[in-house]
Amino acid sequence: MSDVFISYARASRDQAERIAAALQAQGYAVWRDDALPAHRDYSEVIEERLRAAKAVVVVWCADAVRSQWVRAEADVAREAGKLVQLTLDGARLPMPFNRIQCAELIGWTGDPSAPGWRKVAESVAALAGGASRAEPAVPARPLAAEMPSVAVIPFVNLSGDPEQQYFTEGMVEEIVAGLSRYKSLRVVATGGSILSAGSPVSPGEAARAVGARYLLEGSVRKAGSRVRITLHLIDAASGGELWADRLEDALDDVFALQDRVAERVAGVVEIAVQDADVRKAAERPTQDLSSYDLFLRATFLFRISRKPEIEQAIDCLDQAVARDPNFAIAMSHACVCLRQMLDHGWTADPDGVRRKGLDYAERAMRIAPNDPRVLAQVAMGVPGLEGRMDRALSLVDRATALNPNSGFLWLASGSIRLRNGDPETAAAHLERALQLDPISSISSYMRMYLAAARFQQRRLDEALALYETTTYRLPVSYVILASLYGHLGRFGEARQALAQLNDLAAGSVDKLVEIWFPRAEYRQLLMDGLSAASLATASGASVSSAAPAAT
Repeated sequence: MSDVFISYARASRDQAERIAAALQAQGYAVWRDDALPAHRDYSEVIEERLRAAKAVVVVWCADAVRSQWVRAEADVAREAGKLVQLTLDGARLPMPFNRIQCAELIGWTGDPSAPGWRKVAESVAALAGGASRAEPAVPARPLAAEMPSVAVIPFVNLSGDPEQQYFTEGMVEEIVAGLSRYKSLRVVATGGSILSAGSPVSPGEAARAVGARYLLEGSVRKAGSRVRITLHLIDAASGGELWADRLEDALDDVFALQDRVAERVAGVVEIAVQDADVRKAAERPTQDLSSYDLFLRATFLFRISRKPEIEQAIDCLDQAVARDPNFAIAMSHACVCLRQMLDHGWTADPDGVRRKGLDYAERAMRIAPNDPRVLAQVAMGVPGLEGRMDRALSLVDRATALNPNSGFLWLASGSIRLRNGDPETAAAHLERALQLDPISSISSYMRMYLAAARFQQRRLDEALALYETTTYRLPVSYVILASLYGHLGRFGEARQALAQLNDLAAGSVDKLVEIWFPRAEYRQLLMDGLSAASLATASGASVSSAAPAAT
């Protein structure tokens, strides 16, 4: 059985993971609820592991204090004399735990020499004795030193009404809970004992206090029955603002308003942070890149969507995985890149590319079976890698169920639905993606895919208007544009669209048409537009004069 059992609230999952990794590095067998088996009652397994462990590390934070599960586990450990407790945010502990020594790990980033961590390690050693290797360690994702971290600073109540403080604090808690669903982020919920709401603290000072690279701060002002909420996402190192928003709404349903604000924030912050990290990695010399930086460099290259850049992206991801064999997000991203190689016919070894992509998919799923982004990226890869649309739909539906506030996940679902010949569902999911994330870099992808769905719905003017709002286009987008212009009688622009396609060296366009237009009626719509402009056999564009055969 395990040497150490870790009890924690969902909001502090990343910090608990870091603590587990540090104890595993010291040789202890550590158990967390990530290792729950699928065939047994989870409450029985938790109690069994809790009572069998030699030491129980309770990770306190504001959410843990409110969690009946954490308090019950802490009580069992206290009665058994094997409780080791630490605090991440200085939240006031409930009785009787406030009478027991509690180590402070506020802003801890994994430094084994930190005083608070030394206290935890010494207590575990006293209780667990010699470390054992009784069971394998749960694979860990990259530590927080590489993954981006966001601290949610207590919002300022500008209402002059102390009774509104409960609304402000509740909204922050909802935002933290929403952001904690993103496993690509480390979210730090800062307690009032660290940063007093309203106190003048610079971004750099706040970052040092909580160990975060990005800060989310805000203010709330109530006027009559309405409330104004201002939000700012700050790069702690530069002090620069990455994103800002202002919301005004009625205060008639407090809980619904808190949910709406949390959804709005969670839908934007992940991509805004990743975009900032991508820009930094793109400017850094290659020899200085960590595994996470290599992943970011691959993200930058992937967005260009040409053969040389996709090949470079795959190389970066291979290097990232070689440095960190548990980097599931990098593996799942490689699946999408390798699928691109097959879709466009950019490889002389399709079988080898397919095997490599499927190997990455299976490894990513073993390491991170409940990471929504991993699930979605594997789902985007498998239709082209193994032709399993049923598996893709199942995986992406599971991803959106795990985190329904992620614009990226709804984008993935919409693109897969397009590939499945279902433009109605695709359009609904892409509209949801844009509602959640209307301004980040990936919103261009959303509009581009939504334009393709609108074309298949025969809403041609809407499709063209969407294409005109984005400069990001897949090669097949230029075929759709040419057909759109043909249907609308704009023949010169149709020829220009196909000329742009030729410049991309996209490979077999006939194959791309079959992939993105799997139903014969939609392929016929495409070809009718091209024929109307007498462009179906345009020089250099390998688009057949007749619609591809139905599959």
